[in-house]
Amino acid sequence: MTRRPTPLLDRIRDPADLRQMPESDLIRLADELRWDTIESVAETGGHLGASLGVVELTVALHYVFDTPHDRLIWDVGHQCYPHKILTGRRDRMGTLRQGGGISGFTKRSESEYDPFGAAHSSTSISAGLGMATAAHLMGKDNRAIAVIGDGAMTAGMAYEAMNNAGASGLPLVVILNDNDMSIASPVGALSGYLSRLASSKPYSSLRSIAKDVAKLFPKPFEEAARRAEELARGIVGGGELFQALGFYYVGPINGHSIQDLVPILQHLKSQTHGDRPVLLHVVTEKGKGYRPAEKSADKYHGVSQFNVETGEQAKGTPKAPSYTNVFADTLIKLKERDPRVVSVTAAMPSGTGLDKVGKRFPERTFDVGIAEQHGVTFAAGMATEGMRPFVAIYSTFLQRAYDQIVHDVAIQSLPVRFALDRAGYVGADGSTHCGAFDVAYLGCLPNFVLMAPSDEAELVRMVATSAQIDDRPSAIRFPRGEGTGVAIPDITETLEIGKGRIVREGGPVAILSFGAPLTNALAAADILAERGLQATVADARFAKPLDMALIRDLARNHKALITVEEGSTGGFGALVLHALADEGLLDGVLAVRTLTMPDAFLEQDKPAAQVAQAGLDAKSIANAALDAIAARADGAPAVRKGN
Repeated sequence: MTRRPTPLLDRIRDPADLRQMPESDLIRLADELRWDTIESVAETGGHLGASLGVVELTVALHYVFDTPHDRLIWDVGHQCYPHKILTGRRDRMGTLRQGGGISGFTKRSESEYDPFGAAHSSTSISAGLGMATAAHLMGKDNRAIAVIGDGAMTAGMAYEAMNNAGASGLPLVVILNDNDMSIASPVGALSGYLSRLASSKPYSSLRSIAKDVAKLFPKPFEEAARRAEELARGIVGGGELFQALGFYYVGPINGHSIQDLVPILQHLKSQTHGDRPVLLHVVTEKGKGYRPAEKSADKYHGVSQFNVETGEQAKGTPKAPSYTNVFADTLIKLKERDPRVVSVTAAMPSGTGLDKVGKRFPERTFDVGIAEQHGVTFAAGMATEGMRPFVAIYSTFLQRAYDQIVHDVAIQSLPVRFALDRAGYVGADGSTHCGAFDVAYLGCLPNFVLMAPSDEAELVRMVATSAQIDDRPSAIRFPRGEGTGVAIPDITETLEIGKGRIVREGGPVAILSFGAPLTNALAAADILAERGLQATVADARFAKPLDMALIRDLARNHKALITVEEGSTGGFGALVLHALADEGLLDGVLAVRTLTMPDAFLEQDKPAAQVAQAGLDAKSIANAALDAIAARADGAPAVRKGN
């Protein structure tokens, strides 16, 4: 692909070079930056739409503020690609989200221009206030600027931070990037408020008059009048909510007009506005400047490699339905049979499959916005009235609602059913989105049922089983991506709670797998068979309650037991070890190895490469089995961490 010439962008190694440019060059620079972003993401894939929506804002912020001395915090980080290009990482954009490359999000260890790492939503204002407070206490003059989207503003954490900031008296600058589109369309009262604010009649009328009057004056006066009019928007347009929280409100303004952004930001930089932080409300368009992304912002939020000219994305033909689609189809069938079944997600309807469910049953499908805490307790409330709620949230995002899981669900033993998508390694999104900890943080809760399917047929059975559990909470963790291609059973097929299964008989080694690693466990058994060592392979199905009859059988009839899970330390393997110890099954000659994710955060790479790095591939499982058998021969300790 022949890339477009970028003579202005080629001169920029860091924002200091940008600040040497005349303001009149910034519009052309933004155009070059936009196309450089498009062409870079076309080669690697990534988060395109959000980045295109903040090109002008990114240029203006780095032009006006003295970054990295002034701290620029991007909420979530989906929109940080133009920022990366301007801050010395342009030559590494070809490695974006690749193994050994740069992250798709802001990352402190990657650049001094990333003062705060972010890949989860709604943290920027809290972090920015912390930085502003530290600067005040240490007598420094650096400013903190937090850029947060309207979708992220649906989260309670953003308002907790604003409430605190409004009373702080510190010169924090918050920029609300209002594009009427997060990953999914924003929901709730705030979205309607912002829409009314941006289209308020008093503002529209005044602006129309101002433009007509400005045209009567020479060009310099017309330009000055236009800029002054933009500054006056906040006074006429509203912003009562933000002012009530203690902020000096300015806006809404056109976030794609550098002529408007630069003088307003310069004004905000030079003024402290008394004892109040500032909120600048900018209106942008997700996917701005690239027609395919403008027409379908949701499809171009996250893209695979694509053809710049046509916008066509390179996607392989799936060999089997995805786990997400199987979950959604099963939930639809359950809702068809049972009017008590409802579903809840937190701003991720497409990612969790609930967009499909919602089209079929809109009245029983709820998107609560980026508000996982509220979503969990909301579901708990429905459960108290006899409904059967399924809460579909990525494993990594459910972490945000842990207290609600404990206090509002588990302690009250309410039958809320959690569907944890993206459990395990997720590839290019890296450590921030890896579903590592759910088994550990749910497995320690009393009376919880915790399941993991080894294939999509098992997922159907587990969803159907969880729908019937009416006396306690339950959770199903399943991976990202395609299933294995097995036949899909009817939803009448359910499982006995706490009952695993033997998949392959053998000995003297037993491999006990929890969830998706079963495929690698079976492949490891094939490797061992080639070495003359037969292995029993079992599918635990449940981490809680454990199938103690199965575990006793494996422990008593084998010399070595290998547990395998795509989860952190403290999860399934730890639960099995506790059970073995309590039963006295570690007192004899059994060698045990627990294969888990390593006690580290693995960076982005292809999922298969991450699994291999973690020592959870077939070869590593087979080696752990050989090591365990050898340890029994030479009298080494029976229990060892496997990786």
